[in-house]
Amino acid sequence: MRLSDFDFDLPEERIALRPARPRDSARLLHIPAKGPIGDHGVLDLPNILRPGDVLVVNDTRVMHAALTGIRPARDADASDVHVTFNLHKRVDNRRWRAFAKPGKRLRIGDEILFGELRGLVEAKSEGGDFLIQFNLSGRELERAIQAVGAPPLPPYIASKRDIDAADKDDYQTTYAAEDKAESVAAPTAGLHFTDRLMAALDARGVARVSVTLHVGAGTFLPVKSENVEEHQMHAEWCEVAESAADLINRAKNDGHRIIPVGTTALRTLESMADSDGLRAGSMETDIFITPGYRFRMSDALLTNFHLPKSTLFMLVSALAGLDRMQSAYAHAISENYRFFSYGDACLIEAAA
Repeated sequence: MRLSDFDFDLPEERIALRPARPRDSARLLHIPAKGPIGDHGVLDLPNILRPGDVLVVNDTRVMHAALTGIRPARDADASDVHVTFNLHKRVDNRRWRAFAKPGKRLRIGDEILFGELRGLVEAKSEGGDFLIQFNLSGRELERAIQAVGAPPLPPYIASKRDIDAADKDDYQTTYAAEDKAESVAAPTAGLHFTDRLMAALDARGVARVSVTLHVGAGTFLPVKSENVEEHQMHAEWCEVAESAADLINRAKNDGHRIIPVGTTALRTLESMADSDGLRAGSMETDIFITPGYRFRMSDALLTNFHLPKSTLFMLVSALAGLDRMQSAYAHAISENYRFFSYGDACLIEAAA
């Protein structure tokens, strides 16, 4: 497979900089396994799904992983340096890996001030990746990061407008677990869910169950090799509880469809599945799903529209077929659907 196979032209104005309000007023493109695609709204989802279907959501919580700090001047003739950090992977209760700009102005041993929170540069590597040890740990550190940081909006939004107070709610699912604030990007398909939508799904007989995958910064990293097989995914931690595995396995065995909400939920299911069904437990997953992959658990996928040449567009092409997805995206562009994290949604059924 070539990277160029997964390219398409996307007009700049199709990139959503704000979500639909209310959340569930976003549009929904239905891409069935066969037949014509359909234009709907997210509130039509209960009528499109079948009683007995199981929606699998990712209950991770987005932390305020975008930090702005000051590296104090090293001598009297120099100036303080303002540095931005994006935390992307927790190492232990006190240390995080982070991307920093301007990374060239930082040295090992530098102290960074984030108000009352302080960080020490322990290590640096190529590409602006740093190991930071904070002066707080555990829940105390989590609370401090939430207080001084900002939502880590994707570059295609943050480069075009300032992050503001609205993003603290907009960039968080309504069902995010309070004790799972470790993601540095939102599982954005879940941003469309509201209480009234979930009530309608319940009334339809659609089950809902949670798994967890803490989204890492690797979700934003581009594929650089024209040979797709050479790309290496960043590992992310995921977990499936025993009760969730039991519910999903029973539904699957009874012939009901398993429909992850978002690519993170799908990658969790496929990572934790084997020939006997879905396993409970946790692991670090770097699963890379491209056309030719045989899905074990996922029968459909509710997701947003993804970037050209991205690993996520490769994933949806694996589910429905590359030609089918190229055609569906061309329709979405021509019909003015809104793309990416704050954009509209699509329900994709697995190719027959």
